[in-house]
Amino acid sequence: MLNQDVLYLIFFEELQDDRKTLYSCLSVNKTWCEIIVPIIWKDPWKFLKEENEKLLLTIIISHLSDESRNNLSQGVDFLTHQYKKPLFDYISFCRHLNFNEIGRIIDTYILLEERRVSIKNDIINIFINENTRFTHLYIPHRFDNQIHLIPGAEQCFSDLQFLCCKTGTNEKVLVGLTKICKSIKELELSIGVFNNNYGIVKLIENQKRLYNIRFMTRDQYTDETFCINLENSLIKHANTIEYFKITRPLNTNILSSFINLKRLELVGKFKFRNITWNCLNNLFLPYLQSLKASFVPIDDLTNLIENTSGNLIEIKIDRTSHNEINNKRIIQIIYQNCPKLKYLKLLIRNTSSLELEKLLINCKCLNGLYFIISDLVDTFNWDNLFEMLTKLSPTSLFKFKFSYYYKQIDSESLKLFFNNWKGRHPMLLQMISRRNATNIEKYFDLIEKFKAEGIIKKYDYNTWYENAFEDFEWI
Repeated sequence: MLNQDVLYLIFFEELQDDRKTLYSCLSVNKTWCEIIVPIIWKDPWKFLKEENEKLLLTIIISHLSDESRNNLSQGVDFLTHQYKKPLFDYISFCRHLNFNEIGRIIDTYILLEERRVSIKNDIINIFINENTRFTHLYIPHRFDNQIHLIPGAEQCFSDLQFLCCKTGTNEKVLVGLTKICKSIKELELSIGVFNNNYGIVKLIENQKRLYNIRFMTRDQYTDETFCINLENSLIKHANTIEYFKITRPLNTNILSSFINLKRLELVGKFKFRNITWNCLNNLFLPYLQSLKASFVPIDDLTNLIENTSGNLIEIKIDRTSHNEINNKRIIQIIYQNCPKLKYLKLLIRNTSSLELEKLLINCKCLNGLYFIISDLVDTFNWDNLFEMLTKLSPTSLFKFKFSYYYKQIDSESLKLFFNNWKGRHPMLLQMISRRNATNIEKYFDLIEKFKAEGIIKKYDYNTWYENAFEDFEWI
């Protein structure tokens, strides 16, 4: 029989994201149940489905005192039944305290406003106590509960590693967290246009070591003075920040100070696509390994890649329309500066064939390609692309995704591609059509034939409107 330590490693390391399997194992025996329940309750909001929300709320409320439950049940139908004492102290297992989800669920199922306020306050008080230790905290926009004043809060949040909040969070809440939270490593911050509180600046400066920062901005316009102060608060952590995500250009040159940055994510928006990203000018990031960008001018990305030191492993350039000249240029810059590249998502054009050949020859570590075809399928030369891939792909490359417009790829072209792939590593293939597919049955028959021959290991097809694929979920 496996001992408890081995079982924990199996469940936690291998199955913690597989809720279906974990739930099926709960009833095996008492030992398995005692190991799995804390894993599930570490983050009970992670895979929460709508049909289970009321049950979760009921279980949480079952931890309240009899008096509190009786008071809450008045006027709330689903809380009027008799409660049994929980089998476990589920709250003590929780490491992710998500006030966004708690508030949303209460607002959904509790109709009376005065009941909502009472339930929220009581639930906050049962989660925050000296016996719980939270590593992740999510604070909604209009949250003014001064949780730092609740008995046990200092112990409760002393090991906090992740904070998600708004810059408009109540000033007293931010000041209180600053006093008791000094170990935050990851910060996700939604930056508002108005009513920003400078308490967040002090909180950032007060941390010992920040390495993951996400600045999320919904609007093109922001309080420039506040943003400058906010960005400058990262100076203390410039040497430790390894991941940085922004949704609009920065106001300062702070990004150039992140000399140990490994992952950079630039997520622009369609309506802001013409904004210049001056914060990327003359930027030298010698340890950058991952670059993801959308709606960012291609010239800025070209210059950025050119100023790396050959350590880029993953490049994703999405939703960035550019002409034939710039398409050739970006591919050229990639194969000249990214010898370690494994994963690439990029728009390609017919006219870039020569550069694509050089990319396949020079980037010998390639493992996955995601090509976006902007040319009409009628004009794009699929035969040329498929021939190039079969002749020049390094042995490590066998994962392909093709996203294209209009009608389907000719089945004869695919058949030739698969036939020429014989003798290589079985490919993983995904195809994403920008329009609803017609006559795709012929693909399935063809795919099944080559799967049986061991040429294709896995195949997925979807439309752009229904696409649920991650860009590089095979990584």
